[in-house]
Amino acid sequence: MSNIRDVARLAGVSVATVSRALSNPEKVSAESLDKVHTAIAQVGYRPNMLARNFRSARAYAVVVLVPDIANPFYSLFIRALEDRAQQKGYAVLLGDTRGTPEREMEYIRRVETRLADGIVQLRPSSEKSQNNIPPDIPCVNACGCEYTTGPAIRIDNRAAAKTMVNYLISLGHKRIGVISGLKDNPHAIDRLEGYKEALAEAGIPFEKDLIAEGDFTMWSGLNAAFQFCNMKVRPTAIFSMNDEMAIGAMQTLKNQGIRIPEDMSVTGFDDIAYAKYSDPSLTTISQPAEEMGKMAMDMLLKVIEGEPLSQRECVLPTEFIIRKSTGPLLAKK
Repeated sequence: MSNIRDVARLAGVSVATVSRALSNPEKVSAESLDKVHTAIAQVGYRPNMLARNFRSARAYAVVVLVPDIANPFYSLFIRALEDRAQQKGYAVLLGDTRGTPEREMEYIRRVETRLADGIVQLRPSSEKSQNNIPPDIPCVNACGCEYTTGPAIRIDNRAAAKTMVNYLISLGHKRIGVISGLKDNPHAIDRLEGYKEALAEAGIPFEKDLIAEGDFTMWSGLNAAFQFCNMKVRPTAIFSMNDEMAIGAMQTLKNQGIRIPEDMSVTGFDDIAYAKYSDPSLTTISQPAEEMGKMAMDMLLKVIEGEPLSQRECVLPTEFIIRKSTGPLLAKK
């Protein structure tokens, strides 16, 4: 059986360099790292990871807590995070919590029992929402909100929503319906505040009846749109708090004979892959999911290593994307 000395000899580096390449690859040059991995493949070396973990008191794994694995937005984030984790020599354990505290606690215990070294939380948390993660566990909230405590990565949900609603107002729309997320979701709260601010600045009164609560699923968007279709005075535009609900809403509107955007404009949030291929293509806010995934892993590793963070909160920019699902308010004949 081959050993670490065989790898070092073939790669033309020291045993210490091979050891660092396996345990702390970020501390090894790209050239040396490539030589080590090539040598490992040639000699068929299989490092004793259990012994390495025991010596370092590390699991070299992190847990990602996902509230809904079916949500397409999370797939881009997780793929980017896992790529960065592998570069750093870490494995990723995926925890589909389905939004329940009980399932979340099951994965938190994996860190408490040293089966993983830290947590990336994708459920937004704030001062008002429950946070099950003990303060002594290394954790980064990668879908934070304005009031998230601890290391966090987020966008400015309030400003992004305001930008979208301002755009609809600029097209002449004054009666703008909202398909919200769950009322206690921090992202939904921030986006609703952005909606209200845009209305107030334009002198448009806020109407509670124009808010239809969804749960970020396509099905809830489909059902919420029925609420608007059955109104005596329908909204002329819909601001949906994510793309899935917007796409579901568009299906309902088309089934009811409502043209998009001629009769009603529809917007989303996230810019999932389906958004540009929906019929019509969806006007939306793009979140930098892949950048968020990489940054979350980098930030968590610093927390695990006990390194100081230059920023405990990173607010990333969003992109406003105009497509064919929105248009100007047409005067009725």
